[in-house]
Amino acid sequence: MAKSNNTIIHWFRWPLPYRITLIVLLIILVFGEIISIVEPNEFPTTFDGIWWALVTVSTVGFGDYVPRTYLGKGIGIIMILVGASFVTAYFATISAAAIKRQNSYVAGDVAFTGKNHVVIIGWNAKANEMIESLHLVKPYKQIVLIDDSLKGAPLIENVHFVRGNPSIDQTLQKANIIAADAAIITADQHKNEHDADMNSILVLLTLKGVNPNLYCVIEILTEQQANNASRAGADEIIKSYKLTSHFMMSSYLAKNGLSQIYSELNPANGNLFQVLPVADKLVGKTFKDASHELLESESILIGIKRGEDTKLNPPLSYKISAQDSLIVFTH
Repeated sequence: MAKSNNTIIHWFRWPLPYRITLIVLLIILVFGEIISIVEPNEFPTTFDGIWWALVTVSTVGFGDYVPRTYLGKGIGIIMILVGASFVTAYFATISAAAIKRQNSYVAGDVAFTGKNHVVIIGWNAKANEMIESLHLVKPYKQIVLIDDSLKGAPLIENVHFVRGNPSIDQTLQKANIIAADAAIITADQHKNEHDADMNSILVLLTLKGVNPNLYCVIEILTEQQANNASRAGADEIIKSYKLTSHFMMSSYLAKNGLSQIYSELNPANGNLFQVLPVADKLVGKTFKDASHELLESESILIGIKRGEDTKLNPPLSYKISAQDSLIVFTH
């Protein structure tokens, strides 16, 4: 008795679609076998009986096999009464499961299983612009968006939405952060500057704690927290307060529509800034000579990075060493 109860408990632990599928298969197999025994002339093989049971229960009814005797027709009636309800329940369950799965995607409850993806944390206008640019530059790059303020996924192709707090390990695990290529942390637009920076640094610490090798770009709004972001392990710190103020001041001083030029710096337009190692043939050459060589490959040399120091538009006689990196603008 105990064994029987355990079997029943185990059966009810199965997902409902599996149970209904198994019942439908059993009905088709059993009645297919029975009809081939009862009417061997009309159903020469067991497979013919199974085929008849399948098309009958599914209400397709090709009519290629038909029982002729009263007993055979009675078996058909019983099978229809028993099987049709389970088949209907089967399709209804499959449809409900598909809708539930779709709703889970929209709600951000489904874990991401891909690899080498970019994780963008925080939904705002900046995140939307980055996603559009990345789609144009790398159309096949998978993107995971983490946000806890959205009630549903934004309708953007190739973006997997995960709803939750990015400073919690479970949320990052749903985004498969271990297999990610990089993470970009945008400032929380719903907080003041100080609180937004503190939250971003907390997220950064969580990211590095889960995946120490993850390349992390973080947006910082205040000068006071830039050092803390560096201590927390940020690979790149975007000081948006400086970038915005510099662009605005440059536009004021130029008074000649610089904002249109800034828009051309969008990677989606094919214009990219790159930091490249120095090729052997450029070691020992001057900034002027190196610029001329790079122009032949349609690249513009705009600066040199030497250790922590960066020099934009250095003197033409500036000598390039093997330890330097070249700041290049490419199209």
